Amino acid sequence: MFKKILIANRGEIAVRIVRACAEMGIRSVAVFTEADRFALHVKRADEAHFVGDDPLAGYLDPRRLVNLAVESGCDAIHPGYGFLSENAEFARICAERGVTFIGPAADVIHRMGDKTQARQSMIAAGVPVTPGSEGNLTSLDEGLALADEIGYPVMLKATSGGGGRGIRRCDSADELRQQYPRVVSEATKAFGSAEVFLEKCIIDPRHIEVQVLADAHGNVVHLFERDCSIQRRNQKLIEIAPSPQLTPEQRDYVGELAVRAAKAVGYENAGTVEFLVVGHEVWFMEMNTRVQVEHTITEQITGVDIVREQIRIAAGLKLAYRQEDIHFRGYAMQFRINAEDPKNNFLPSFGRITRYYAPGGPGVRTDTAIYTGYTIPPYYDSMCLKLIVWALTWEEVLDRGTRALNDMRLQGVTTTSPYYLEILNCPEFRSGRFDTSFVPNHPELLHYSVKRHPSEVALAVSAALAAHAGY
Repeated sequence: MFKKILIANRGEIAVRIVRACAEMGIRSVAVFTEADRFALHVKRADEAHFVGDDPLAGYLDPRRLVNLAVESGCDAIHPGYGFLSENAEFARICAERGVTFIGPAADVIHRMGDKTQARQSMIAAGVPVTPGSEGNLTSLDEGLALADEIGYPVMLKATSGGGGRGIRRCDSADELRQQYPRVVSEATKAFGSAEVFLEKCIIDPRHIEVQVLADAHGNVVHLFERDCSIQRRNQKLIEIAPSPQLTPEQRDYVGELAVRAAKAVGYENAGTVEFLVVGHEVWFMEMNTRVQVEHTITEQITGVDIVREQIRIAAGLKLAYRQEDIHFRGYAMQFRINAEDPKNNFLPSFGRITRYYAPGGPGVRTDTAIYTGYTIPPYYDSMCLKLIVWALTWEEVLDRGTRALNDMRLQGVTTTSPYYLEILNCPEFRSGRFDTSFVPNHPELLHYSVKRHPSEVALAVSAALAAHAGY
Protein backbone atom coordinates (compact mmCIF):
# COMPACT_ATOMS: atom_id res chain seq x y z
CA MET A 1 0.00 0.00 0.00
CA PHE A 2 1.09 3.58 -0.62
CA LYS A 3 2.76 5.52 2.17
CA LYS A 4 2.13 9.03 0.89
CA ILE A 5 -0.25 10.49 -1.71
CA LEU A 6 -0.13 13.94 -3.31
CA ILE A 7 -3.61 15.30 -4.01
CA ALA A 8 -3.48 17.30 -7.24
CA ASN A 9 -6.70 19.19 -6.57
CA ARG A 10 -8.50 21.53 -4.20
CA GLY A 11 -11.86 22.05 -2.52
CA GLU A 12 -14.23 19.38 -1.31
CA ILE A 13 -12.78 16.55 -3.41
CA ALA A 14 -9.33 17.20 -1.94
CA VAL A 15 -10.84 17.05 1.57
CA ARG A 16 -12.64 13.82 0.59
CA ILE A 17 -9.37 12.22 -0.50
CA VAL A 18 -7.57 13.42 2.64
CA ARG A 19 -10.21 11.61 4.71
CA ALA A 20 -9.79 8.38 2.74
CA CYS A 21 -6.01 8.55 3.20
CA ALA A 22 -6.41 9.11 6.95
CA GLU A 23 -8.62 6.02 7.28
CA MET A 24 -6.09 3.94 5.33
CA GLY A 25 -3.06 5.14 7.31
CA ILE A 26 -1.63 7.01 4.31
CA ARG A 27 -0.05 10.46 4.66
CA SER A 28 -1.69 13.12 2.48
CA VAL A 29 0.01 16.03 0.73
CA ALA A 30 -2.03 19.05 -0.40
CA VAL A 31 -1.09 21.73 -2.92
CA PHE A 32 -2.39 25.28 -2.90
CA THR A 33 -2.14 28.60 -4.70
CA GLU A 34 -2.30 32.00 -3.02
CA ALA A 35 -6.09 32.10 -3.46
CA ASP A 36 -6.35 28.85 -1.47
CA ARG A 37 -3.91 29.67 1.33
CA PHE A 38 -6.69 29.40 3.95
CA ALA A 39 -8.62 26.59 2.25
CA LEU A 40 -9.83 23.62 4.25
CA HIS A 41 -7.92 21.02 2.24
CA VAL A 42 -4.71 22.83 3.21
CA LYS A 43 -5.66 22.69 6.88
CA ARG A 44 -6.69 19.03 6.81
CA ALA A 45 -3.79 17.42 4.90
CA ASP A 46 -0.68 16.13 6.68
CA GLU A 47 1.46 18.42 4.50
CA ALA A 48 0.73 21.34 2.19
CA HIS A 49 2.93 22.88 -0.50
CA PHE A 50 2.56 26.28 -2.17
CA VAL A 51 2.44 26.13 -5.98
CA GLY A 52 2.33 29.80 -6.96
CA ASP A 53 0.47 33.10 -6.89
CA ASP A 54 -1.58 32.42 -10.01
CA PRO A 55 -4.91 30.90 -8.88
CA LEU A 56 -4.97 28.27 -11.64
CA ALA A 57 -1.49 27.68 -13.07
CA GLY A 58 -0.24 25.66 -10.11
CA TYR A 59 -3.12 23.19 -10.40
CA LEU A 60 -2.64 22.81 -14.15
CA ASP A 61 1.13 22.19 -14.45
CA PRO A 62 1.53 18.38 -14.64
CA ARG A 63 5.33 18.33 -14.63
CA ARG A 64 5.58 20.65 -11.64
CA LEU A 65 3.08 18.56 -9.66
CA VAL A 66 4.87 15.30 -10.41
CA ASN A 67 8.22 16.86 -9.50
CA LEU A 68 6.70 18.02 -6.22
CA ALA A 69 5.38 14.52 -5.55
CA VAL A 70 8.86 13.06 -6.05
CA GLU A 71 10.54 15.75 -3.94
CA SER A 72 8.08 15.28 -1.06
CA GLY A 73 8.43 11.48 -1.09
CA CYS A 74 5.00 10.62 -2.48
CA ASP A 75 4.56 7.29 -4.22
CA ALA A 76 1.18 8.18 -5.78
CA ILE A 77 -0.92 11.09 -7.02
CA HIS A 78 -4.71 11.34 -6.83
CA PRO A 79 -6.07 13.83 -9.39
CA GLY A 80 -9.64 14.10 -8.05
CA TYR A 81 -12.03 15.47 -10.68
CA GLY A 82 -11.59 18.50 -12.95
CA PHE A 83 -8.19 20.13 -13.50
CA LEU A 84 -5.78 17.39 -14.69
CA SER A 85 -7.91 14.38 -13.75
CA GLU A 86 -8.48 13.35 -17.38
CA ASN A 87 -5.17 14.60 -18.74
CA ALA A 88 -3.31 11.77 -20.46
CA GLU A 89 -0.04 13.71 -20.38
CA PHE A 90 -0.26 13.95 -16.59
CA ALA A 91 -0.69 10.18 -16.29
CA ARG A 92 2.20 9.62 -18.72
CA ILE A 93 4.58 11.88 -16.75
CA CYS A 94 3.63 10.07 -13.53
CA ALA A 95 4.57 6.76 -15.15
CA GLU A 96 7.87 8.20 -16.40
CA ARG A 97 8.84 9.38 -12.92
CA GLY A 98 7.76 6.21 -11.11
CA VAL A 99 4.79 7.83 -9.35
CA THR A 100 1.52 5.90 -9.47
CA PHE A 101 -1.36 7.79 -11.06
CA ILE A 102 -4.58 6.87 -9.25
CA GLY A 103 -6.64 6.42 -12.37
CA PRO A 104 -6.51 4.61 -15.71
CA ALA A 105 -3.47 4.43 -17.97
CA ALA A 106 -2.59 7.39 -20.20
CA ASP A 107 -3.61 5.62 -23.42
CA VAL A 108 -7.06 4.77 -22.01
CA ILE A 109 -7.59 8.36 -20.85
CA HIS A 110 -6.65 9.59 -24.31
CA ARG A 111 -8.86 7.08 -26.11
CA MET A 112 -11.94 7.71 -23.98
CA GLY A 113 -11.34 11.47 -23.79
CA ASP A 114 -11.39 11.64 -27.57
CA LYS A 115 -15.12 11.30 -28.16
CA THR A 116 -14.80 9.93 -31.68
CA GLN A 117 -12.33 7.24 -30.58
CA ALA A 118 -14.64 6.40 -27.69
CA ARG A 119 -17.58 5.99 -30.07
CA GLN A 120 -15.51 3.71 -32.32
CA SER A 121 -14.45 1.59 -29.33
CA MET A 122 -18.06 1.22 -28.21
CA ILE A 123 -19.26 0.27 -31.69
CA ALA A 124 -16.58 -2.42 -31.81
CA ALA A 125 -17.71 -3.72 -28.40
CA GLY A 126 -21.37 -3.86 -29.44
CA VAL A 127 -22.44 -0.97 -27.20
CA PRO A 128 -25.16 1.10 -28.94
CA VAL A 129 -24.21 4.68 -29.89
CA THR A 130 -26.26 7.48 -31.40
CA PRO A 131 -26.07 7.90 -35.21
CA GLY A 132 -23.39 10.40 -36.18
CA SER A 133 -19.98 10.98 -37.72
CA GLU A 134 -17.59 8.04 -37.69
CA GLY A 135 -14.68 10.38 -37.00
CA ASN A 136 -14.00 14.08 -36.66
CA LEU A 137 -15.64 16.44 -39.12
CA THR A 138 -13.23 17.72 -41.74
CA SER A 139 -15.42 20.63 -42.79
CA LEU A 140 -18.74 22.37 -42.33
CA ASP A 141 -19.93 20.93 -45.66
CA GLU A 142 -19.34 17.40 -44.34
CA GLY A 143 -21.39 18.23 -41.26
CA LEU A 144 -24.23 19.65 -43.33
CA ALA A 145 -24.35 16.57 -45.52
CA LEU A 146 -24.37 14.22 -42.54
CA ALA A 147 -27.07 16.26 -40.76
CA ASP A 148 -29.29 15.98 -43.85
CA GLU A 149 -28.74 12.23 -43.79
CA ILE A 150 -29.54 11.52 -40.12
CA GLY A 151 -32.03 14.36 -39.69
CA TYR A 152 -32.25 17.41 -37.45
CA PRO A 153 -31.84 18.23 -34.66
CA VAL A 154 -28.18 17.32 -34.29
CA MET A 155 -25.55 17.92 -31.62
CA LEU A 156 -22.25 19.50 -32.54
CA LYS A 157 -19.61 18.53 -29.95
CA ALA A 158 -15.96 19.17 -29.21
CA THR A 159 -14.07 15.90 -29.58
CA SER A 160 -12.04 16.59 -26.42
CA GLY A 161 -14.91 18.29 -24.59
CA GLY A 162 -16.35 17.71 -21.17
CA GLY A 163 -18.23 19.34 -18.32
CA GLY A 164 -21.02 20.51 -20.61
CA ARG A 165 -18.73 22.78 -22.65
CA GLY A 166 -18.18 22.68 -26.41
CA ILE A 167 -21.72 21.45 -27.14
CA ARG A 168 -24.36 23.08 -29.34
CA ARG A 169 -27.73 21.83 -30.50
CA CYS A 170 -28.57 22.68 -34.10
CA ASP A 171 -32.17 22.47 -35.30
CA SER A 172 -31.54 23.47 -38.90
CA ALA A 173 -28.84 23.90 -41.53
CA ASP A 174 -28.72 27.63 -40.79
CA GLU A 175 -28.07 26.96 -37.10
CA LEU A 176 -25.37 24.44 -37.96
CA ARG A 177 -23.65 27.04 -40.15
CA GLN A 178 -23.79 29.54 -37.27
CA GLN A 179 -22.70 27.16 -34.52
CA TYR A 180 -19.90 25.33 -36.32
CA PRO A 181 -17.27 28.12 -36.03
CA ARG A 182 -18.39 28.85 -32.46
CA VAL A 183 -17.90 25.26 -31.30
CA VAL A 184 -14.53 25.07 -33.08
CA SER A 185 -13.46 28.29 -31.35
CA GLU A 186 -14.71 27.16 -27.93
CA ALA A 187 -13.08 23.75 -28.34
CA THR A 188 -9.76 25.36 -29.25
CA LYS A 189 -9.81 27.74 -26.29
CA ALA A 190 -11.12 25.30 -23.69
CA PHE A 191 -9.49 22.04 -24.73
CA GLY A 192 -6.61 22.99 -27.05
CA SER A 193 -8.14 21.11 -29.97
CA ALA A 194 -10.27 22.35 -32.86
CA GLU A 195 -11.67 18.89 -33.61
CA VAL A 196 -15.46 18.45 -33.49
CA PHE A 197 -17.92 15.73 -34.38
CA LEU A 198 -21.64 15.50 -34.99
CA GLU A 199 -24.32 13.14 -33.72
CA LYS A 200 -28.09 12.82 -33.71
CA CYS A 201 -29.72 14.85 -30.95
CA ILE A 202 -31.85 12.63 -28.73
CA ILE A 203 -34.88 14.69 -27.72
CA ASP A 204 -35.61 14.91 -23.98
CA PRO A 205 -33.75 11.80 -22.86
CA ARG A 206 -33.04 10.62 -19.36
CA HIS A 207 -29.37 10.99 -18.47
CA ILE A 208 -28.32 7.72 -16.83
CA GLU A 209 -24.76 6.93 -15.79
CA VAL A 210 -23.26 3.75 -14.37
CA GLN A 211 -20.37 3.64 -11.88
CA VAL A 212 -17.75 0.97 -12.63
CA LEU A 213 -14.67 -0.30 -10.81
CA ALA A 214 -11.98 -2.32 -12.57
CA ASP A 215 -8.70 -3.74 -11.27
CA ALA A 216 -5.47 -4.85 -12.92
CA HIS A 217 -6.48 -8.51 -12.63
CA GLY A 218 -9.32 -8.42 -15.15
CA ASN A 219 -12.12 -7.92 -12.64
CA VAL A 220 -14.80 -5.36 -13.53
CA VAL A 221 -17.97 -4.58 -11.55
CA HIS A 222 -20.68 -1.96 -11.69
CA LEU A 223 -22.21 -0.18 -8.70
CA PHE A 224 -25.58 0.44 -10.35
CA GLU A 225 -26.76 3.67 -11.89
CA ARG A 226 -27.33 7.34 -11.13
CA ASP A 227 -30.01 9.53 -12.69
CA CYS A 228 -28.54 12.92 -13.64
CA SER A 229 -31.47 14.24 -15.67
CA ILE A 230 -32.01 17.34 -13.51
CA GLN A 231 -29.55 19.65 -15.19
CA ARG A 232 -29.25 23.14 -16.63
CA ARG A 233 -27.34 23.73 -19.85
CA ASN A 234 -25.71 20.31 -19.54
CA GLN A 235 -24.59 21.08 -15.96
CA LYS A 236 -25.93 18.65 -13.36
CA LEU A 237 -27.85 20.07 -10.38
CA ILE A 238 -29.46 17.12 -8.60
CA GLU A 239 -28.36 13.49 -8.90
CA ILE A 240 -30.22 10.40 -7.74
CA ALA A 241 -29.21 6.78 -7.13
CA PRO A 242 -30.66 4.48 -8.21
CA SER A 243 -32.84 5.98 -10.92
CA PRO A 244 -36.52 5.92 -9.93
CA GLN A 245 -37.31 5.51 -13.62
CA LEU A 246 -35.59 2.24 -14.58
CA THR A 247 -37.14 -1.20 -14.45
CA PRO A 248 -35.03 -4.03 -12.98
CA GLU A 249 -34.47 -5.30 -16.53
CA GLN A 250 -33.23 -1.90 -17.73
CA ARG A 251 -30.99 -1.65 -14.66
CA ASP A 252 -29.39 -5.00 -15.45
CA TYR A 253 -29.00 -4.01 -19.10
CA VAL A 254 -27.22 -0.67 -18.56
CA GLY A 255 -25.03 -2.26 -15.88
CA GLU A 256 -23.98 -5.00 -18.29
CA LEU A 257 -23.31 -2.42 -21.04
CA ALA A 258 -21.10 -0.39 -18.70
CA VAL A 259 -19.04 -3.43 -17.71
CA ARG A 260 -18.72 -4.41 -21.39
CA ALA A 261 -17.55 -0.87 -22.24
CA ALA A 262 -14.90 -0.90 -19.49
CA LYS A 263 -13.59 -4.31 -20.51
CA ALA A 264 -13.46 -3.29 -24.17
CA VAL A 265 -10.89 -0.56 -23.50
CA GLY A 266 -8.89 -2.39 -20.80
CA TYR A 267 -10.08 0.02 -18.14
CA GLU A 268 -8.61 0.14 -14.62
CA ASN A 269 -9.73 2.12 -11.56
CA ALA A 270 -13.03 3.99 -11.06
CA GLY A 271 -14.92 5.29 -14.08
CA THR A 272 -18.40 6.26 -15.18
CA VAL A 273 -20.17 5.22 -18.38
CA GLU A 274 -22.88 7.70 -19.36
CA PHE A 275 -25.98 6.84 -21.39
CA LEU A 276 -29.00 8.57 -22.89
CA VAL A 277 -32.24 6.63 -22.37
CA VAL A 278 -35.59 7.10 -24.12
CA GLY A 279 -38.21 4.46 -23.42
CA HIS A 280 -36.43 1.14 -23.80
CA GLU A 281 -33.71 2.51 -26.09
CA VAL A 282 -30.23 3.17 -24.66
CA TRP A 283 -27.31 4.97 -26.31
CA PHE A 284 -23.74 5.40 -25.11
CA MET A 285 -22.82 9.05 -24.61
CA GLU A 286 -19.32 9.12 -23.06
CA MET A 287 -17.05 7.64 -20.42
CA ASN A 288 -15.55 9.74 -17.63
CA THR A 289 -12.15 8.37 -16.64
CA ARG A 290 -12.12 9.74 -13.08
CA VAL A 291 -14.11 9.88 -9.88
CA GLN A 292 -17.36 11.78 -10.41
CA VAL A 293 -18.69 14.68 -8.34
CA GLU A 294 -21.75 12.54 -7.63
CA HIS A 295 -19.90 9.39 -6.52
CA THR A 296 -21.31 10.09 -3.05
CA ILE A 297 -24.82 8.80 -3.74
CA THR A 298 -23.50 5.51 -5.09
CA GLU A 299 -21.53 5.14 -1.87
CA GLN A 300 -24.68 5.79 0.14
CA ILE A 301 -26.80 3.10 -1.52
CA THR A 302 -24.09 0.41 -1.85
CA GLY A 303 -21.80 1.02 1.13
CA VAL A 304 -18.77 0.89 -1.16
CA ASP A 305 -16.11 3.57 -0.48
CA ILE A 306 -15.22 4.47 -4.06
CA VAL A 307 -12.18 6.63 -3.25
CA ARG A 308 -10.77 3.89 -1.02
CA GLU A 309 -11.27 1.40 -3.85
CA GLN A 310 -9.50 3.75 -6.26
CA ILE A 311 -6.45 3.77 -4.01
CA ARG A 312 -6.50 -0.01 -3.50
CA ILE A 313 -6.79 -0.68 -7.23
CA ALA A 314 -3.93 1.71 -8.04
CA ALA A 315 -1.79 -0.14 -5.48
CA GLY A 316 -2.29 -3.33 -7.49
CA LEU A 317 -4.81 -5.01 -5.19
CA LYS A 318 -7.78 -6.99 -6.41
CA LEU A 319 -11.27 -5.56 -6.09
CA ALA A 320 -12.67 -6.07 -2.63
CA TYR A 321 -16.05 -6.99 -4.12
CA ARG A 322 -17.47 -9.39 -6.70
CA GLN A 323 -20.55 -8.36 -8.65
CA GLU A 324 -22.75 -10.73 -6.65
CA ASP A 325 -21.55 -9.08 -3.42
CA ILE A 326 -22.82 -5.64 -4.45
CA HIS A 327 -26.39 -4.68 -3.67
CA PHE A 328 -28.17 -1.38 -3.21
CA ARG A 329 -30.61 -0.29 -0.55
CA GLY A 330 -32.96 2.68 -0.62
CA TYR A 331 -32.46 5.95 -2.51
CA ALA A 332 -29.84 8.68 -2.27
CA MET A 333 -30.01 12.19 -3.65
CA GLN A 334 -27.26 14.79 -4.03
CA PHE A 335 -27.83 18.54 -4.26
CA ARG A 336 -25.00 20.64 -5.65
CA ILE A 337 -25.23 23.76 -3.49
CA ASN A 338 -23.69 26.37 -5.78
CA ALA A 339 -22.90 29.99 -4.94
CA GLU A 340 -25.21 31.20 -7.68
CA ASP A 341 -28.40 33.22 -7.91
CA PRO A 342 -31.02 31.14 -9.77
CA LYS A 343 -33.36 34.16 -9.97
CA ASN A 344 -30.65 36.13 -11.79
CA ASN A 345 -29.78 33.63 -14.53
CA PHE A 346 -27.62 31.68 -12.06
CA LEU A 347 -25.12 34.53 -11.75
CA PRO A 348 -22.15 33.49 -9.53
CA SER A 349 -22.23 34.88 -6.00
CA PHE A 350 -18.68 34.75 -4.68
CA GLY A 351 -17.76 36.30 -1.35
CA ARG A 352 -17.33 35.72 2.39
CA ILE A 353 -19.45 33.15 4.19
CA THR A 354 -20.74 34.89 7.30
CA ARG A 355 -22.47 31.84 8.74
CA TYR A 356 -22.46 28.16 7.86
CA TYR A 357 -24.35 25.44 9.67
CA ALA A 358 -24.31 21.95 8.14
CA PRO A 359 -27.52 19.92 8.34
CA GLY A 360 -27.37 16.56 10.11
CA GLY A 361 -29.55 13.78 11.43
CA PRO A 362 -30.25 10.31 10.03
CA GLY A 363 -29.28 9.78 6.40
CA VAL A 364 -27.66 13.20 5.86
CA ARG A 365 -24.10 13.77 4.61
CA THR A 366 -22.29 16.94 3.55
CA ASP A 367 -19.07 17.00 1.51
CA THR A 368 -17.58 20.47 1.53
CA ALA A 369 -14.51 22.64 2.03
CA ILE A 370 -16.25 25.76 3.32
CA TYR A 371 -16.55 27.12 6.86
CA THR A 372 -17.82 30.24 8.60
CA GLY A 373 -15.51 33.10 7.67
CA TYR A 374 -14.22 31.43 4.50
CA THR A 375 -14.17 33.59 1.39
CA ILE A 376 -15.20 31.81 -1.81
CA PRO A 377 -12.67 32.89 -4.47
CA PRO A 378 -13.96 33.85 -7.93
CA TYR A 379 -11.46 31.70 -9.85
CA TYR A 380 -12.99 28.26 -9.48
CA ASP A 381 -16.24 26.35 -9.76
CA SER A 382 -19.07 27.91 -7.77
CA MET A 383 -20.01 24.75 -5.85
CA CYS A 384 -19.95 25.37 -2.08
CA LEU A 385 -20.91 21.93 -0.90
CA LYS A 386 -22.64 18.69 -1.79
CA LEU A 387 -25.65 17.85 0.34
CA ILE A 388 -26.45 14.14 0.22
CA VAL A 389 -29.50 12.48 1.71
CA TRP A 390 -30.44 8.79 1.92
CA ALA A 391 -33.67 7.04 2.86
CA LEU A 392 -35.32 3.66 2.34
CA THR A 393 -38.05 4.87 -0.05
CA TRP A 394 -38.45 7.50 -2.77
CA GLU A 395 -41.05 9.41 -0.76
CA GLU A 396 -38.82 9.41 2.33
CA VAL A 397 -35.76 10.66 0.46
CA LEU A 398 -37.81 13.56 -0.94
CA ASP A 399 -38.97 14.48 2.56
CA ARG A 400 -35.47 14.10 4.00
CA GLY A 401 -34.04 16.28 1.26
CA THR A 402 -36.60 18.98 2.05
CA ARG A 403 -35.82 18.81 5.76
CA ALA A 404 -32.03 18.90 5.22
CA LEU A 405 -32.21 21.87 2.84
CA ASN A 406 -34.35 23.74 5.36
CA ASP A 407 -31.93 22.83 8.17
CA MET A 408 -28.89 24.20 6.36
CA ARG A 409 -27.71 27.76 7.07
CA LEU A 410 -25.36 29.31 4.52
CA GLN A 411 -25.24 33.10 4.68
CA GLY A 412 -23.10 35.72 3.01
CA VAL A 413 -23.59 34.38 -0.51
CA THR A 414 -26.67 33.52 -2.57
CA THR A 415 -27.05 29.78 -3.26
CA THR A 416 -29.18 27.39 -5.28
CA SER A 417 -30.74 25.72 -2.22
CA PRO A 418 -34.11 27.62 -2.34
CA TYR A 419 -34.47 26.58 -5.97
CA TYR A 420 -33.95 22.94 -5.05
CA LEU A 421 -36.76 23.19 -2.52
CA GLU A 422 -39.04 24.29 -5.35
CA ILE A 423 -37.95 21.31 -7.45
CA LEU A 424 -38.62 18.91 -4.57
CA ASN A 425 -42.16 20.29 -4.24
CA CYS A 426 -42.92 19.98 -7.97
CA PRO A 427 -45.47 17.18 -8.60
CA GLU A 428 -43.70 16.06 -11.78
CA PHE A 429 -40.41 15.61 -9.95
CA ARG A 430 -42.08 13.90 -7.00
CA SER A 431 -43.71 11.45 -9.38
CA GLY A 432 -40.23 10.26 -10.39
CA ARG A 433 -40.96 10.78 -14.07
CA PHE A 434 -38.66 13.45 -15.50
CA ASP A 435 -35.98 13.91 -18.15
CA THR A 436 -33.36 16.45 -19.18
CA SER A 437 -36.07 18.90 -20.26
CA PHE A 438 -37.33 19.30 -16.69
CA VAL A 439 -35.44 22.50 -15.79
CA PRO A 440 -36.11 24.44 -19.04
CA ASN A 441 -39.75 23.28 -19.03
CA HIS A 442 -40.37 24.62 -15.52
CA PRO A 443 -39.31 28.28 -15.47
CA GLU A 444 -42.06 28.96 -12.93
CA LEU A 445 -39.95 27.25 -10.26
CA LEU A 446 -37.61 30.23 -10.36
CA HIS A 447 -40.37 32.54 -9.12
CA TYR A 448 -39.83 31.69 -5.47
CA SER A 449 -39.50 34.01 -2.50
CA VAL A 450 -36.71 33.43 0.00
CA LYS A 451 -38.14 32.91 3.45
CA ARG A 452 -35.94 33.95 6.34
CA HIS A 453 -35.67 31.52 9.22
CA PRO A 454 -36.65 32.94 12.66
CA SER A 455 -33.04 32.51 13.84
CA GLU A 456 -31.85 34.72 10.98
CA VAL A 457 -34.40 37.38 11.86
CA ALA A 458 -33.30 37.26 15.49
CA LEU A 459 -29.65 37.66 14.48
CA ALA A 460 -30.49 40.61 12.25
CA VAL A 461 -32.46 42.30 15.04
CA SER A 462 -29.65 41.70 17.53
CA ALA A 463 -27.09 43.16 15.13
CA ALA A 464 -29.26 46.24 14.53
CA LEU A 465 -29.77 46.80 18.25
CA ALA A 466 -26.06 46.41 18.94
CA ALA A 467 -25.20 48.88 16.20
CA HIS A 468 -27.77 51.38 17.52
CA ALA A 469 -26.41 51.05 21.06
CA GLY A 470 -22.88 51.65 19.81
CA TYR A 471 -21.54 48.27 20.91
